[in-house]
Amino acid sequence: MPTTSHITRQQLEQVIAVTPFAQLMGATIREFGNGVAEFEIEVKPELMHQHHGFVHGAIVGFMADSACAWAAASLAGDVVTAEYKLNLLAPARGERLRAQGRVLKAGGRTLVVQADVFALEQGNEKQVAVALASIARVGAA
Repeated sequence: MPTTSHITRQQLEQVIAVTPFAQLMGATIREFGNGVAEFEIEVKPELMHQHHGFVHGAIVGFMADSACAWAAASLAGDVVTAEYKLNLLAPARGERLRAQGRVLKAGGRTLVVQADVFALEQGNEKQVAVALASIARVGAA
């Protein structure tokens, strides 16, 4: 990511284009800017399901982590995740997952960000996870 004070949607889409895992997941940005990032992925059953038929927790974690980092990047530029806590609220079932991250507090070096992850199944949406993350500005002292 660039080292400016924030990144644009176009810059984020360029980052996704060169990030193999985000490419594999098929991340599609829905909303981006001013401390918010929202995106979706299509669930690929042959790749993303665990043995009970739910979307694997690692995929839900990717959604939460990315939503947090991308929301922070919209304010802070180049960032990395310092830590996050993920609460899985319900099994993720459906055709798509949607995540929305929002910055709760932007400090000098660290931003505190929350993400909500939803599963969309047959037109119904259900929250399946919530995360709280500390996102660090790259290069900040």
